[in-house]
Amino acid sequence: MAQDLSIDPDVAQVRDRLLAAVRRRYGERAGIENLVSATLGGSNRTVLFDFNDDRASTRRLVLRQETYALAQSPFLAPHPQFRLLKIAHRAGIPVPEPIFELDDDDGLGRGYIVACVLGETLPKRLVNDPDFSTARARFSAQCGEILARLHALDPVAAEFLADVPDSLDPVAAQTARYDSYAQTHPAIELGLRWLHLNRPTASKPCLLHGDFRNGNLIVDHGGIRAVLDWECAHLGDPMEDIGWLCTRSWRFGYPDRPIGGIGTRKEFATAYAANGGVDVDWERVHWWEVFGLVRWAVLNVMQAHGHIGGQRRAIPFAACGRNTCVIEYDLLMTLSGEYD
Repeated sequence: MAQDLSIDPDVAQVRDRLLAAVRRRYGERAGIENLVSATLGGSNRTVLFDFNDDRASTRRLVLRQETYALAQSPFLAPHPQFRLLKIAHRAGIPVPEPIFELDDDDGLGRGYIVACVLGETLPKRLVNDPDFSTARARFSAQCGEILARLHALDPVAAEFLADVPDSLDPVAAQTARYDSYAQTHPAIELGLRWLHLNRPTASKPCLLHGDFRNGNLIVDHGGIRAVLDWECAHLGDPMEDIGWLCTRSWRFGYPDRPIGGIGTRKEFATAYAANGGVDVDWERVHWWEVFGLVRWAVLNVMQAHGHIGGQRRAIPFAACGRNTCVIEYDLLMTLSGEYD
């Protein structure tokens, strides 16, 4: 839920520093108003505001501030995120337009400013609200189109991601993160072992979004408007993005609709191929769905660990500790063959 900054003690100080940052770039007549803080996300704080320049025009913009920078963080720093947004925007992939990146003089930590894109992101509304029926009819095909276009980009442009742990070995990256939290989760350990024993052959790497799913897409009544949250991007197998999209955790109560709780694999694969994507190997996708459950469980362990340790205390992060066992159950049922 959005919140007026004037009653949010944690982010009220943003106002003056953000105004100074804007005026450094656009002149002393530039102004900001109507600041609201959106829900705190996994790695970034999101602050929306109106920007007025010296031409008296107004534009809604968004500040993204880094809020998670602990050891074993699975998230890219804001600088490579901003570079990726520029790459995607130039390629015509629907993303918020990148405006400018913060620097040390701004006093706001690491982050960047992008254009605001209007629409809905809450999955429960997208899968249930009658007002989004047209968007739902297009959802799977649009996901296929967007991912095909992303995967077709020359990965050389994102070579700065080559040393990201998930680019080097995603299973090893998840194992290292899991071990760093010093907790015992037999289901996660079983999943990691299964992934190691059943690892598919390597494929030609491409640029991956890394968190492409219902919940990270801005959707209006006509369809997908923008792809958000690029902090997990890396290089790898294109089936990884597809497996993550199909992971059971993102079906939101509709397990028979693998594409975000909305559409079918066939709808997705048809659009993916029509837009230049390779033939979807659903056996490989299944391996990545198992990987997705392991990864999502580890991410929930991470968020609960941060809450318990006091680095980032919030009810949603505390709830991640309880959510871990739900994901572990889905993982075990998937490994047993009980879940598709």
